[in-house]
Amino acid sequence: MTGIQKAPETMNSKKRVLKTFAFEKTDRVPIDYSSNPTIHMAFCRALGIPDGNYSALFELLGVDYRSAWPRYTGPKLFPDIEGCSVNPEYGFYTRWIPNKNGGYDDFCEFPLRDADPETIFAFPVPDPDHYDYESAAAYLKSQSEYAVYVGNPGVGDIINSIGRVMGMEDTLVNLALEDEATLDLVERKVGLELSILERLLAKAGDAVDFMWIGEDLGTQIAPMISPALYRKILRPHHQKFVDLAKSYHLPVMIHTCGSSSWAFEDFIEMGIHAVDTLQPEAANMAPRYLKEHFGGRLSFHGCISTAGALAYGTVEDVEQTVRETLEIMMPGGGYHFSPTHMIQDNTPVENIITMYRCAHLYGRY
Repeated sequence: MTGIQKAPETMNSKKRVLKTFAFEKTDRVPIDYSSNPTIHMAFCRALGIPDGNYSALFELLGVDYRSAWPRYTGPKLFPDIEGCSVNPEYGFYTRWIPNKNGGYDDFCEFPLRDADPETIFAFPVPDPDHYDYESAAAYLKSQSEYAVYVGNPGVGDIINSIGRVMGMEDTLVNLALEDEATLDLVERKVGLELSILERLLAKAGDAVDFMWIGEDLGTQIAPMISPALYRKILRPHHQKFVDLAKSYHLPVMIHTCGSSSWAFEDFIEMGIHAVDTLQPEAANMAPRYLKEHFGGRLSFHGCISTAGALAYGTVEDVEQTVRETLEIMMPGGGYHFSPTHMIQDNTPVENIITMYRCAHLYGRY
């Protein structure tokens, strides 16, 4: 197995990513990384990083992005449930479910499933005063050579976030029916995240290069919700994040899973600059389709499927996938090389090494 030899570089990560957002020529494609903890440790061990140190791995892979989110420091808002872990900010519960490759923290014990309006109205949302902004801002400022972002794929997200405490069926039904209590919870959740971002941006200042938000809008074959529901209920909330980013002259990237290109024209109208995930096996999400329909108008982050050759193919299959994706996506700029999701535990380590080796080999301009 050949190791990872980084492409020659003539610019730093910050410049590389910002030029990619602007569809300008760079020395190589920007590179990103995310994985589940179990496969992350196996990957690191194979590369001689036995402690799983992310900074060391990022340096070896040439990862161009850095981020931080303020740590919650407030009071305990949600009760413990035996056998489960509770998220201290959002109140969802998970339980570790092992499998032959590792395991997952799966969602359980939905506190707002079948809940009456009074219970939903009373569901706690943290006070934005109860976060450690100083430490997060200090870290962001320390990463000046990298592309620094605030937010993440869960910020601004409504369907998944509410679904984790209410269950997906109740969430989708209540959004479609415009249930008052559910819409109030959405408003409070969005308001919290906007307040956090406003305070973090005020402290981090020019250290920040872009904002990342999210909302899963597709199944593998079709939209998750109707375009009308998106435009009436969800889009106005997403617009608030875009407008905040605009006030700081920051590009916005939005994460959305599945067959979601139906919403991309909305994103363009809203002022969103980039789309993330881009599962190529989903309907109307293949790299060539995206490039032909939205190239030059949206920047693309993803396309290397974690459910395709990376997990189930040979080293040769991975090399072919990476090379073909880059051949389609690189012309005209605007492509950020990344797995579609966190790399999964069933992925052969040699395939991940091949993925990043080929990114540096074939991702040069």
